[in-house]
Amino acid sequence: MNILVLGSGGREHALAWKIAASPLVARLWCAPGNAGIAQDAECVALDVTDHAAVIAFCRTNKVDLVVVGPDALIAAGIVDDLTDAGFKAFGPTRAAGRLESSKSFTKQLCRDNNIPTAAYAHFTDAEAAKAYIRAQGAPIVVKADGLAAGKGVVVAMTLDEALGAVDMMFGGGFGEAGAEVVIEEFMQGEEASFFALCDGEHALPLATAQDHKRAYDGDKGPNTGGMGAYSPAPVMTDAMNQRVMDEMVLPTLRALKAMGTPYKGVLYAGVMITEQGPKLVEYNARFGDPECQVLMIRMMSDIVPALLAAVDGELKHFDLRWYPEPALTVIMATKGYPGDYGKGSRIEGLDEAKQVEGVEIFHAGTKRVDGQLVANGGRVLNVCASGKTVEEAQRRAYQAVDLIKWPEGFCRRDIGWQAVKREQELK
Repeated sequence: MNILVLGSGGREHALAWKIAASPLVARLWCAPGNAGIAQDAECVALDVTDHAAVIAFCRTNKVDLVVVGPDALIAAGIVDDLTDAGFKAFGPTRAAGRLESSKSFTKQLCRDNNIPTAAYAHFTDAEAAKAYIRAQGAPIVVKADGLAAGKGVVVAMTLDEALGAVDMMFGGGFGEAGAEVVIEEFMQGEEASFFALCDGEHALPLATAQDHKRAYDGDKGPNTGGMGAYSPAPVMTDAMNQRVMDEMVLPTLRALKAMGTPYKGVLYAGVMITEQGPKLVEYNARFGDPECQVLMIRMMSDIVPALLAAVDGELKHFDLRWYPEPALTVIMATKGYPGDYGKGSRIEGLDEAKQVEGVEIFHAGTKRVDGQLVANGGRVLNVCASGKTVEEAQRRAYQAVDLIKWPEGFCRRDIGWQAVKREQELK
């Protein structure tokens, strides 16, 4: 088979790495890719926002399957256009992808289908939003309605913080994504990520993960696209996974099918485990980043038949096998991220870092300049490791991090702390 992956981040590197391992693959391309992906696939300088160019590439190269990574491409309808042109594409349509691209759409769907989630209100006017916040009090959650690269959420612990978030969003802080806002009740509990492959009707649970959104140790600092993750999430027991499937994922699939917009692709449910049980925080219409990285490391089965089964509506009798050992990833980012940061700083020591037992390194914002690896983004490297315990995986990942010579980079030093704490308590 000939397969094209769209995207250029750590998630796409992990997908390309996993797809490349399949004996079914004859040729594998990634557009536009990055310096790390180039080790596992042929990187092509395609403008992925130009759907006609992507379709022309697929025709010329007889592409059998396109795997769509980023949320923005799904929201732009790339899957619709590829399907109309006769190509198989893994990912939801633009209409089904509204689960991520419109927070208010998802909230309404939850309300109509009794899916447990936080109480909310939807606003197109800043003053009305502020009046609601004053009436509700803090803590409270303010979300940009549209796509904001995983950063469009402010968990406001004070009224001033919440009112400031409204001003920032309506003032263009997240561009068009913040033209409308959703304000939600603050949910107390532990958050986890649940992933399922969907074929429009059936869902196959994948694995769970927990990520770390804040920039600095101790969950301090600004929200980011994610500074690290690990899998599985200890809080997601078998019973809890079943509840998420029964109370969230399957009712969502039924609702979208009834609307005439069946959901195919991966559905990522952010779940808060509260005293009342699991509640939906939000849906994402793609693999998480950096959660995808730890999922791919733990997946024992060939991923390609699973992707095809989702596209072809054949998941009903499908199964996947997983390595029981946990996996953990530490994001190395450019200093300044998620604010302003420089590009072009040199990175060395990756070959030594990869020698650490159980370690795999996925690239996000990297490129090669005159044979040298340089940083080319905010989140730059995903240093992943597996181990018999989360503590062992964590130790290996940081051992590898410490071998990487990149003074302009930083990372959190406490990725996986919840799980490590649990493991130590059980000793």
